[in-house]
Amino acid sequence: MKNLRVNKILAAIALLSLVGCANTGADVRPIVDTQGINQAQYERDLADCQNLAHQQSGAGESAAKTAVGGAAVGGLIGLVTGGNGTRIAQSAGVGAVIGGATGAYSGNKAQENIVKRCLSGRGYRVLN
Repeated sequence: MKNLRVNKILAAIALLSLVGCANTGADVRPIVDTQGINQAQYERDLADCQNLAHQQSGAGESAAKTAVGGAAVGGLIGLVTGGNGTRIAQSAGVGAVIGGATGAYSGNKAQENIVKRCLSGRGYRVLN
């Protein structure tokens, strides 16, 4: 019963992490030094760069891929440590949650980096 409660807490934390990442990734608005730039042109360039970043796997797709791997690793750990069916399933669940959260974070960061590099390549001074 205690392990089930811990798994629910971990799942809630991972879900909150994914929700917190919802407005990042390709839709990031980096901090750019706007001195001497045409704001209308910047908005067009930002939109172009964000569209390019959407071609990269984002939080959802990356989370799904790494959740599957995390579940497999968690299940193996439960099996190796001598767990019964319930314990193996719990370990797989924890692995899926951790893997999914990790994948969501890395998918978002990859998209953010594309936007920032794209803007830098177009001559903007990206500050963050």
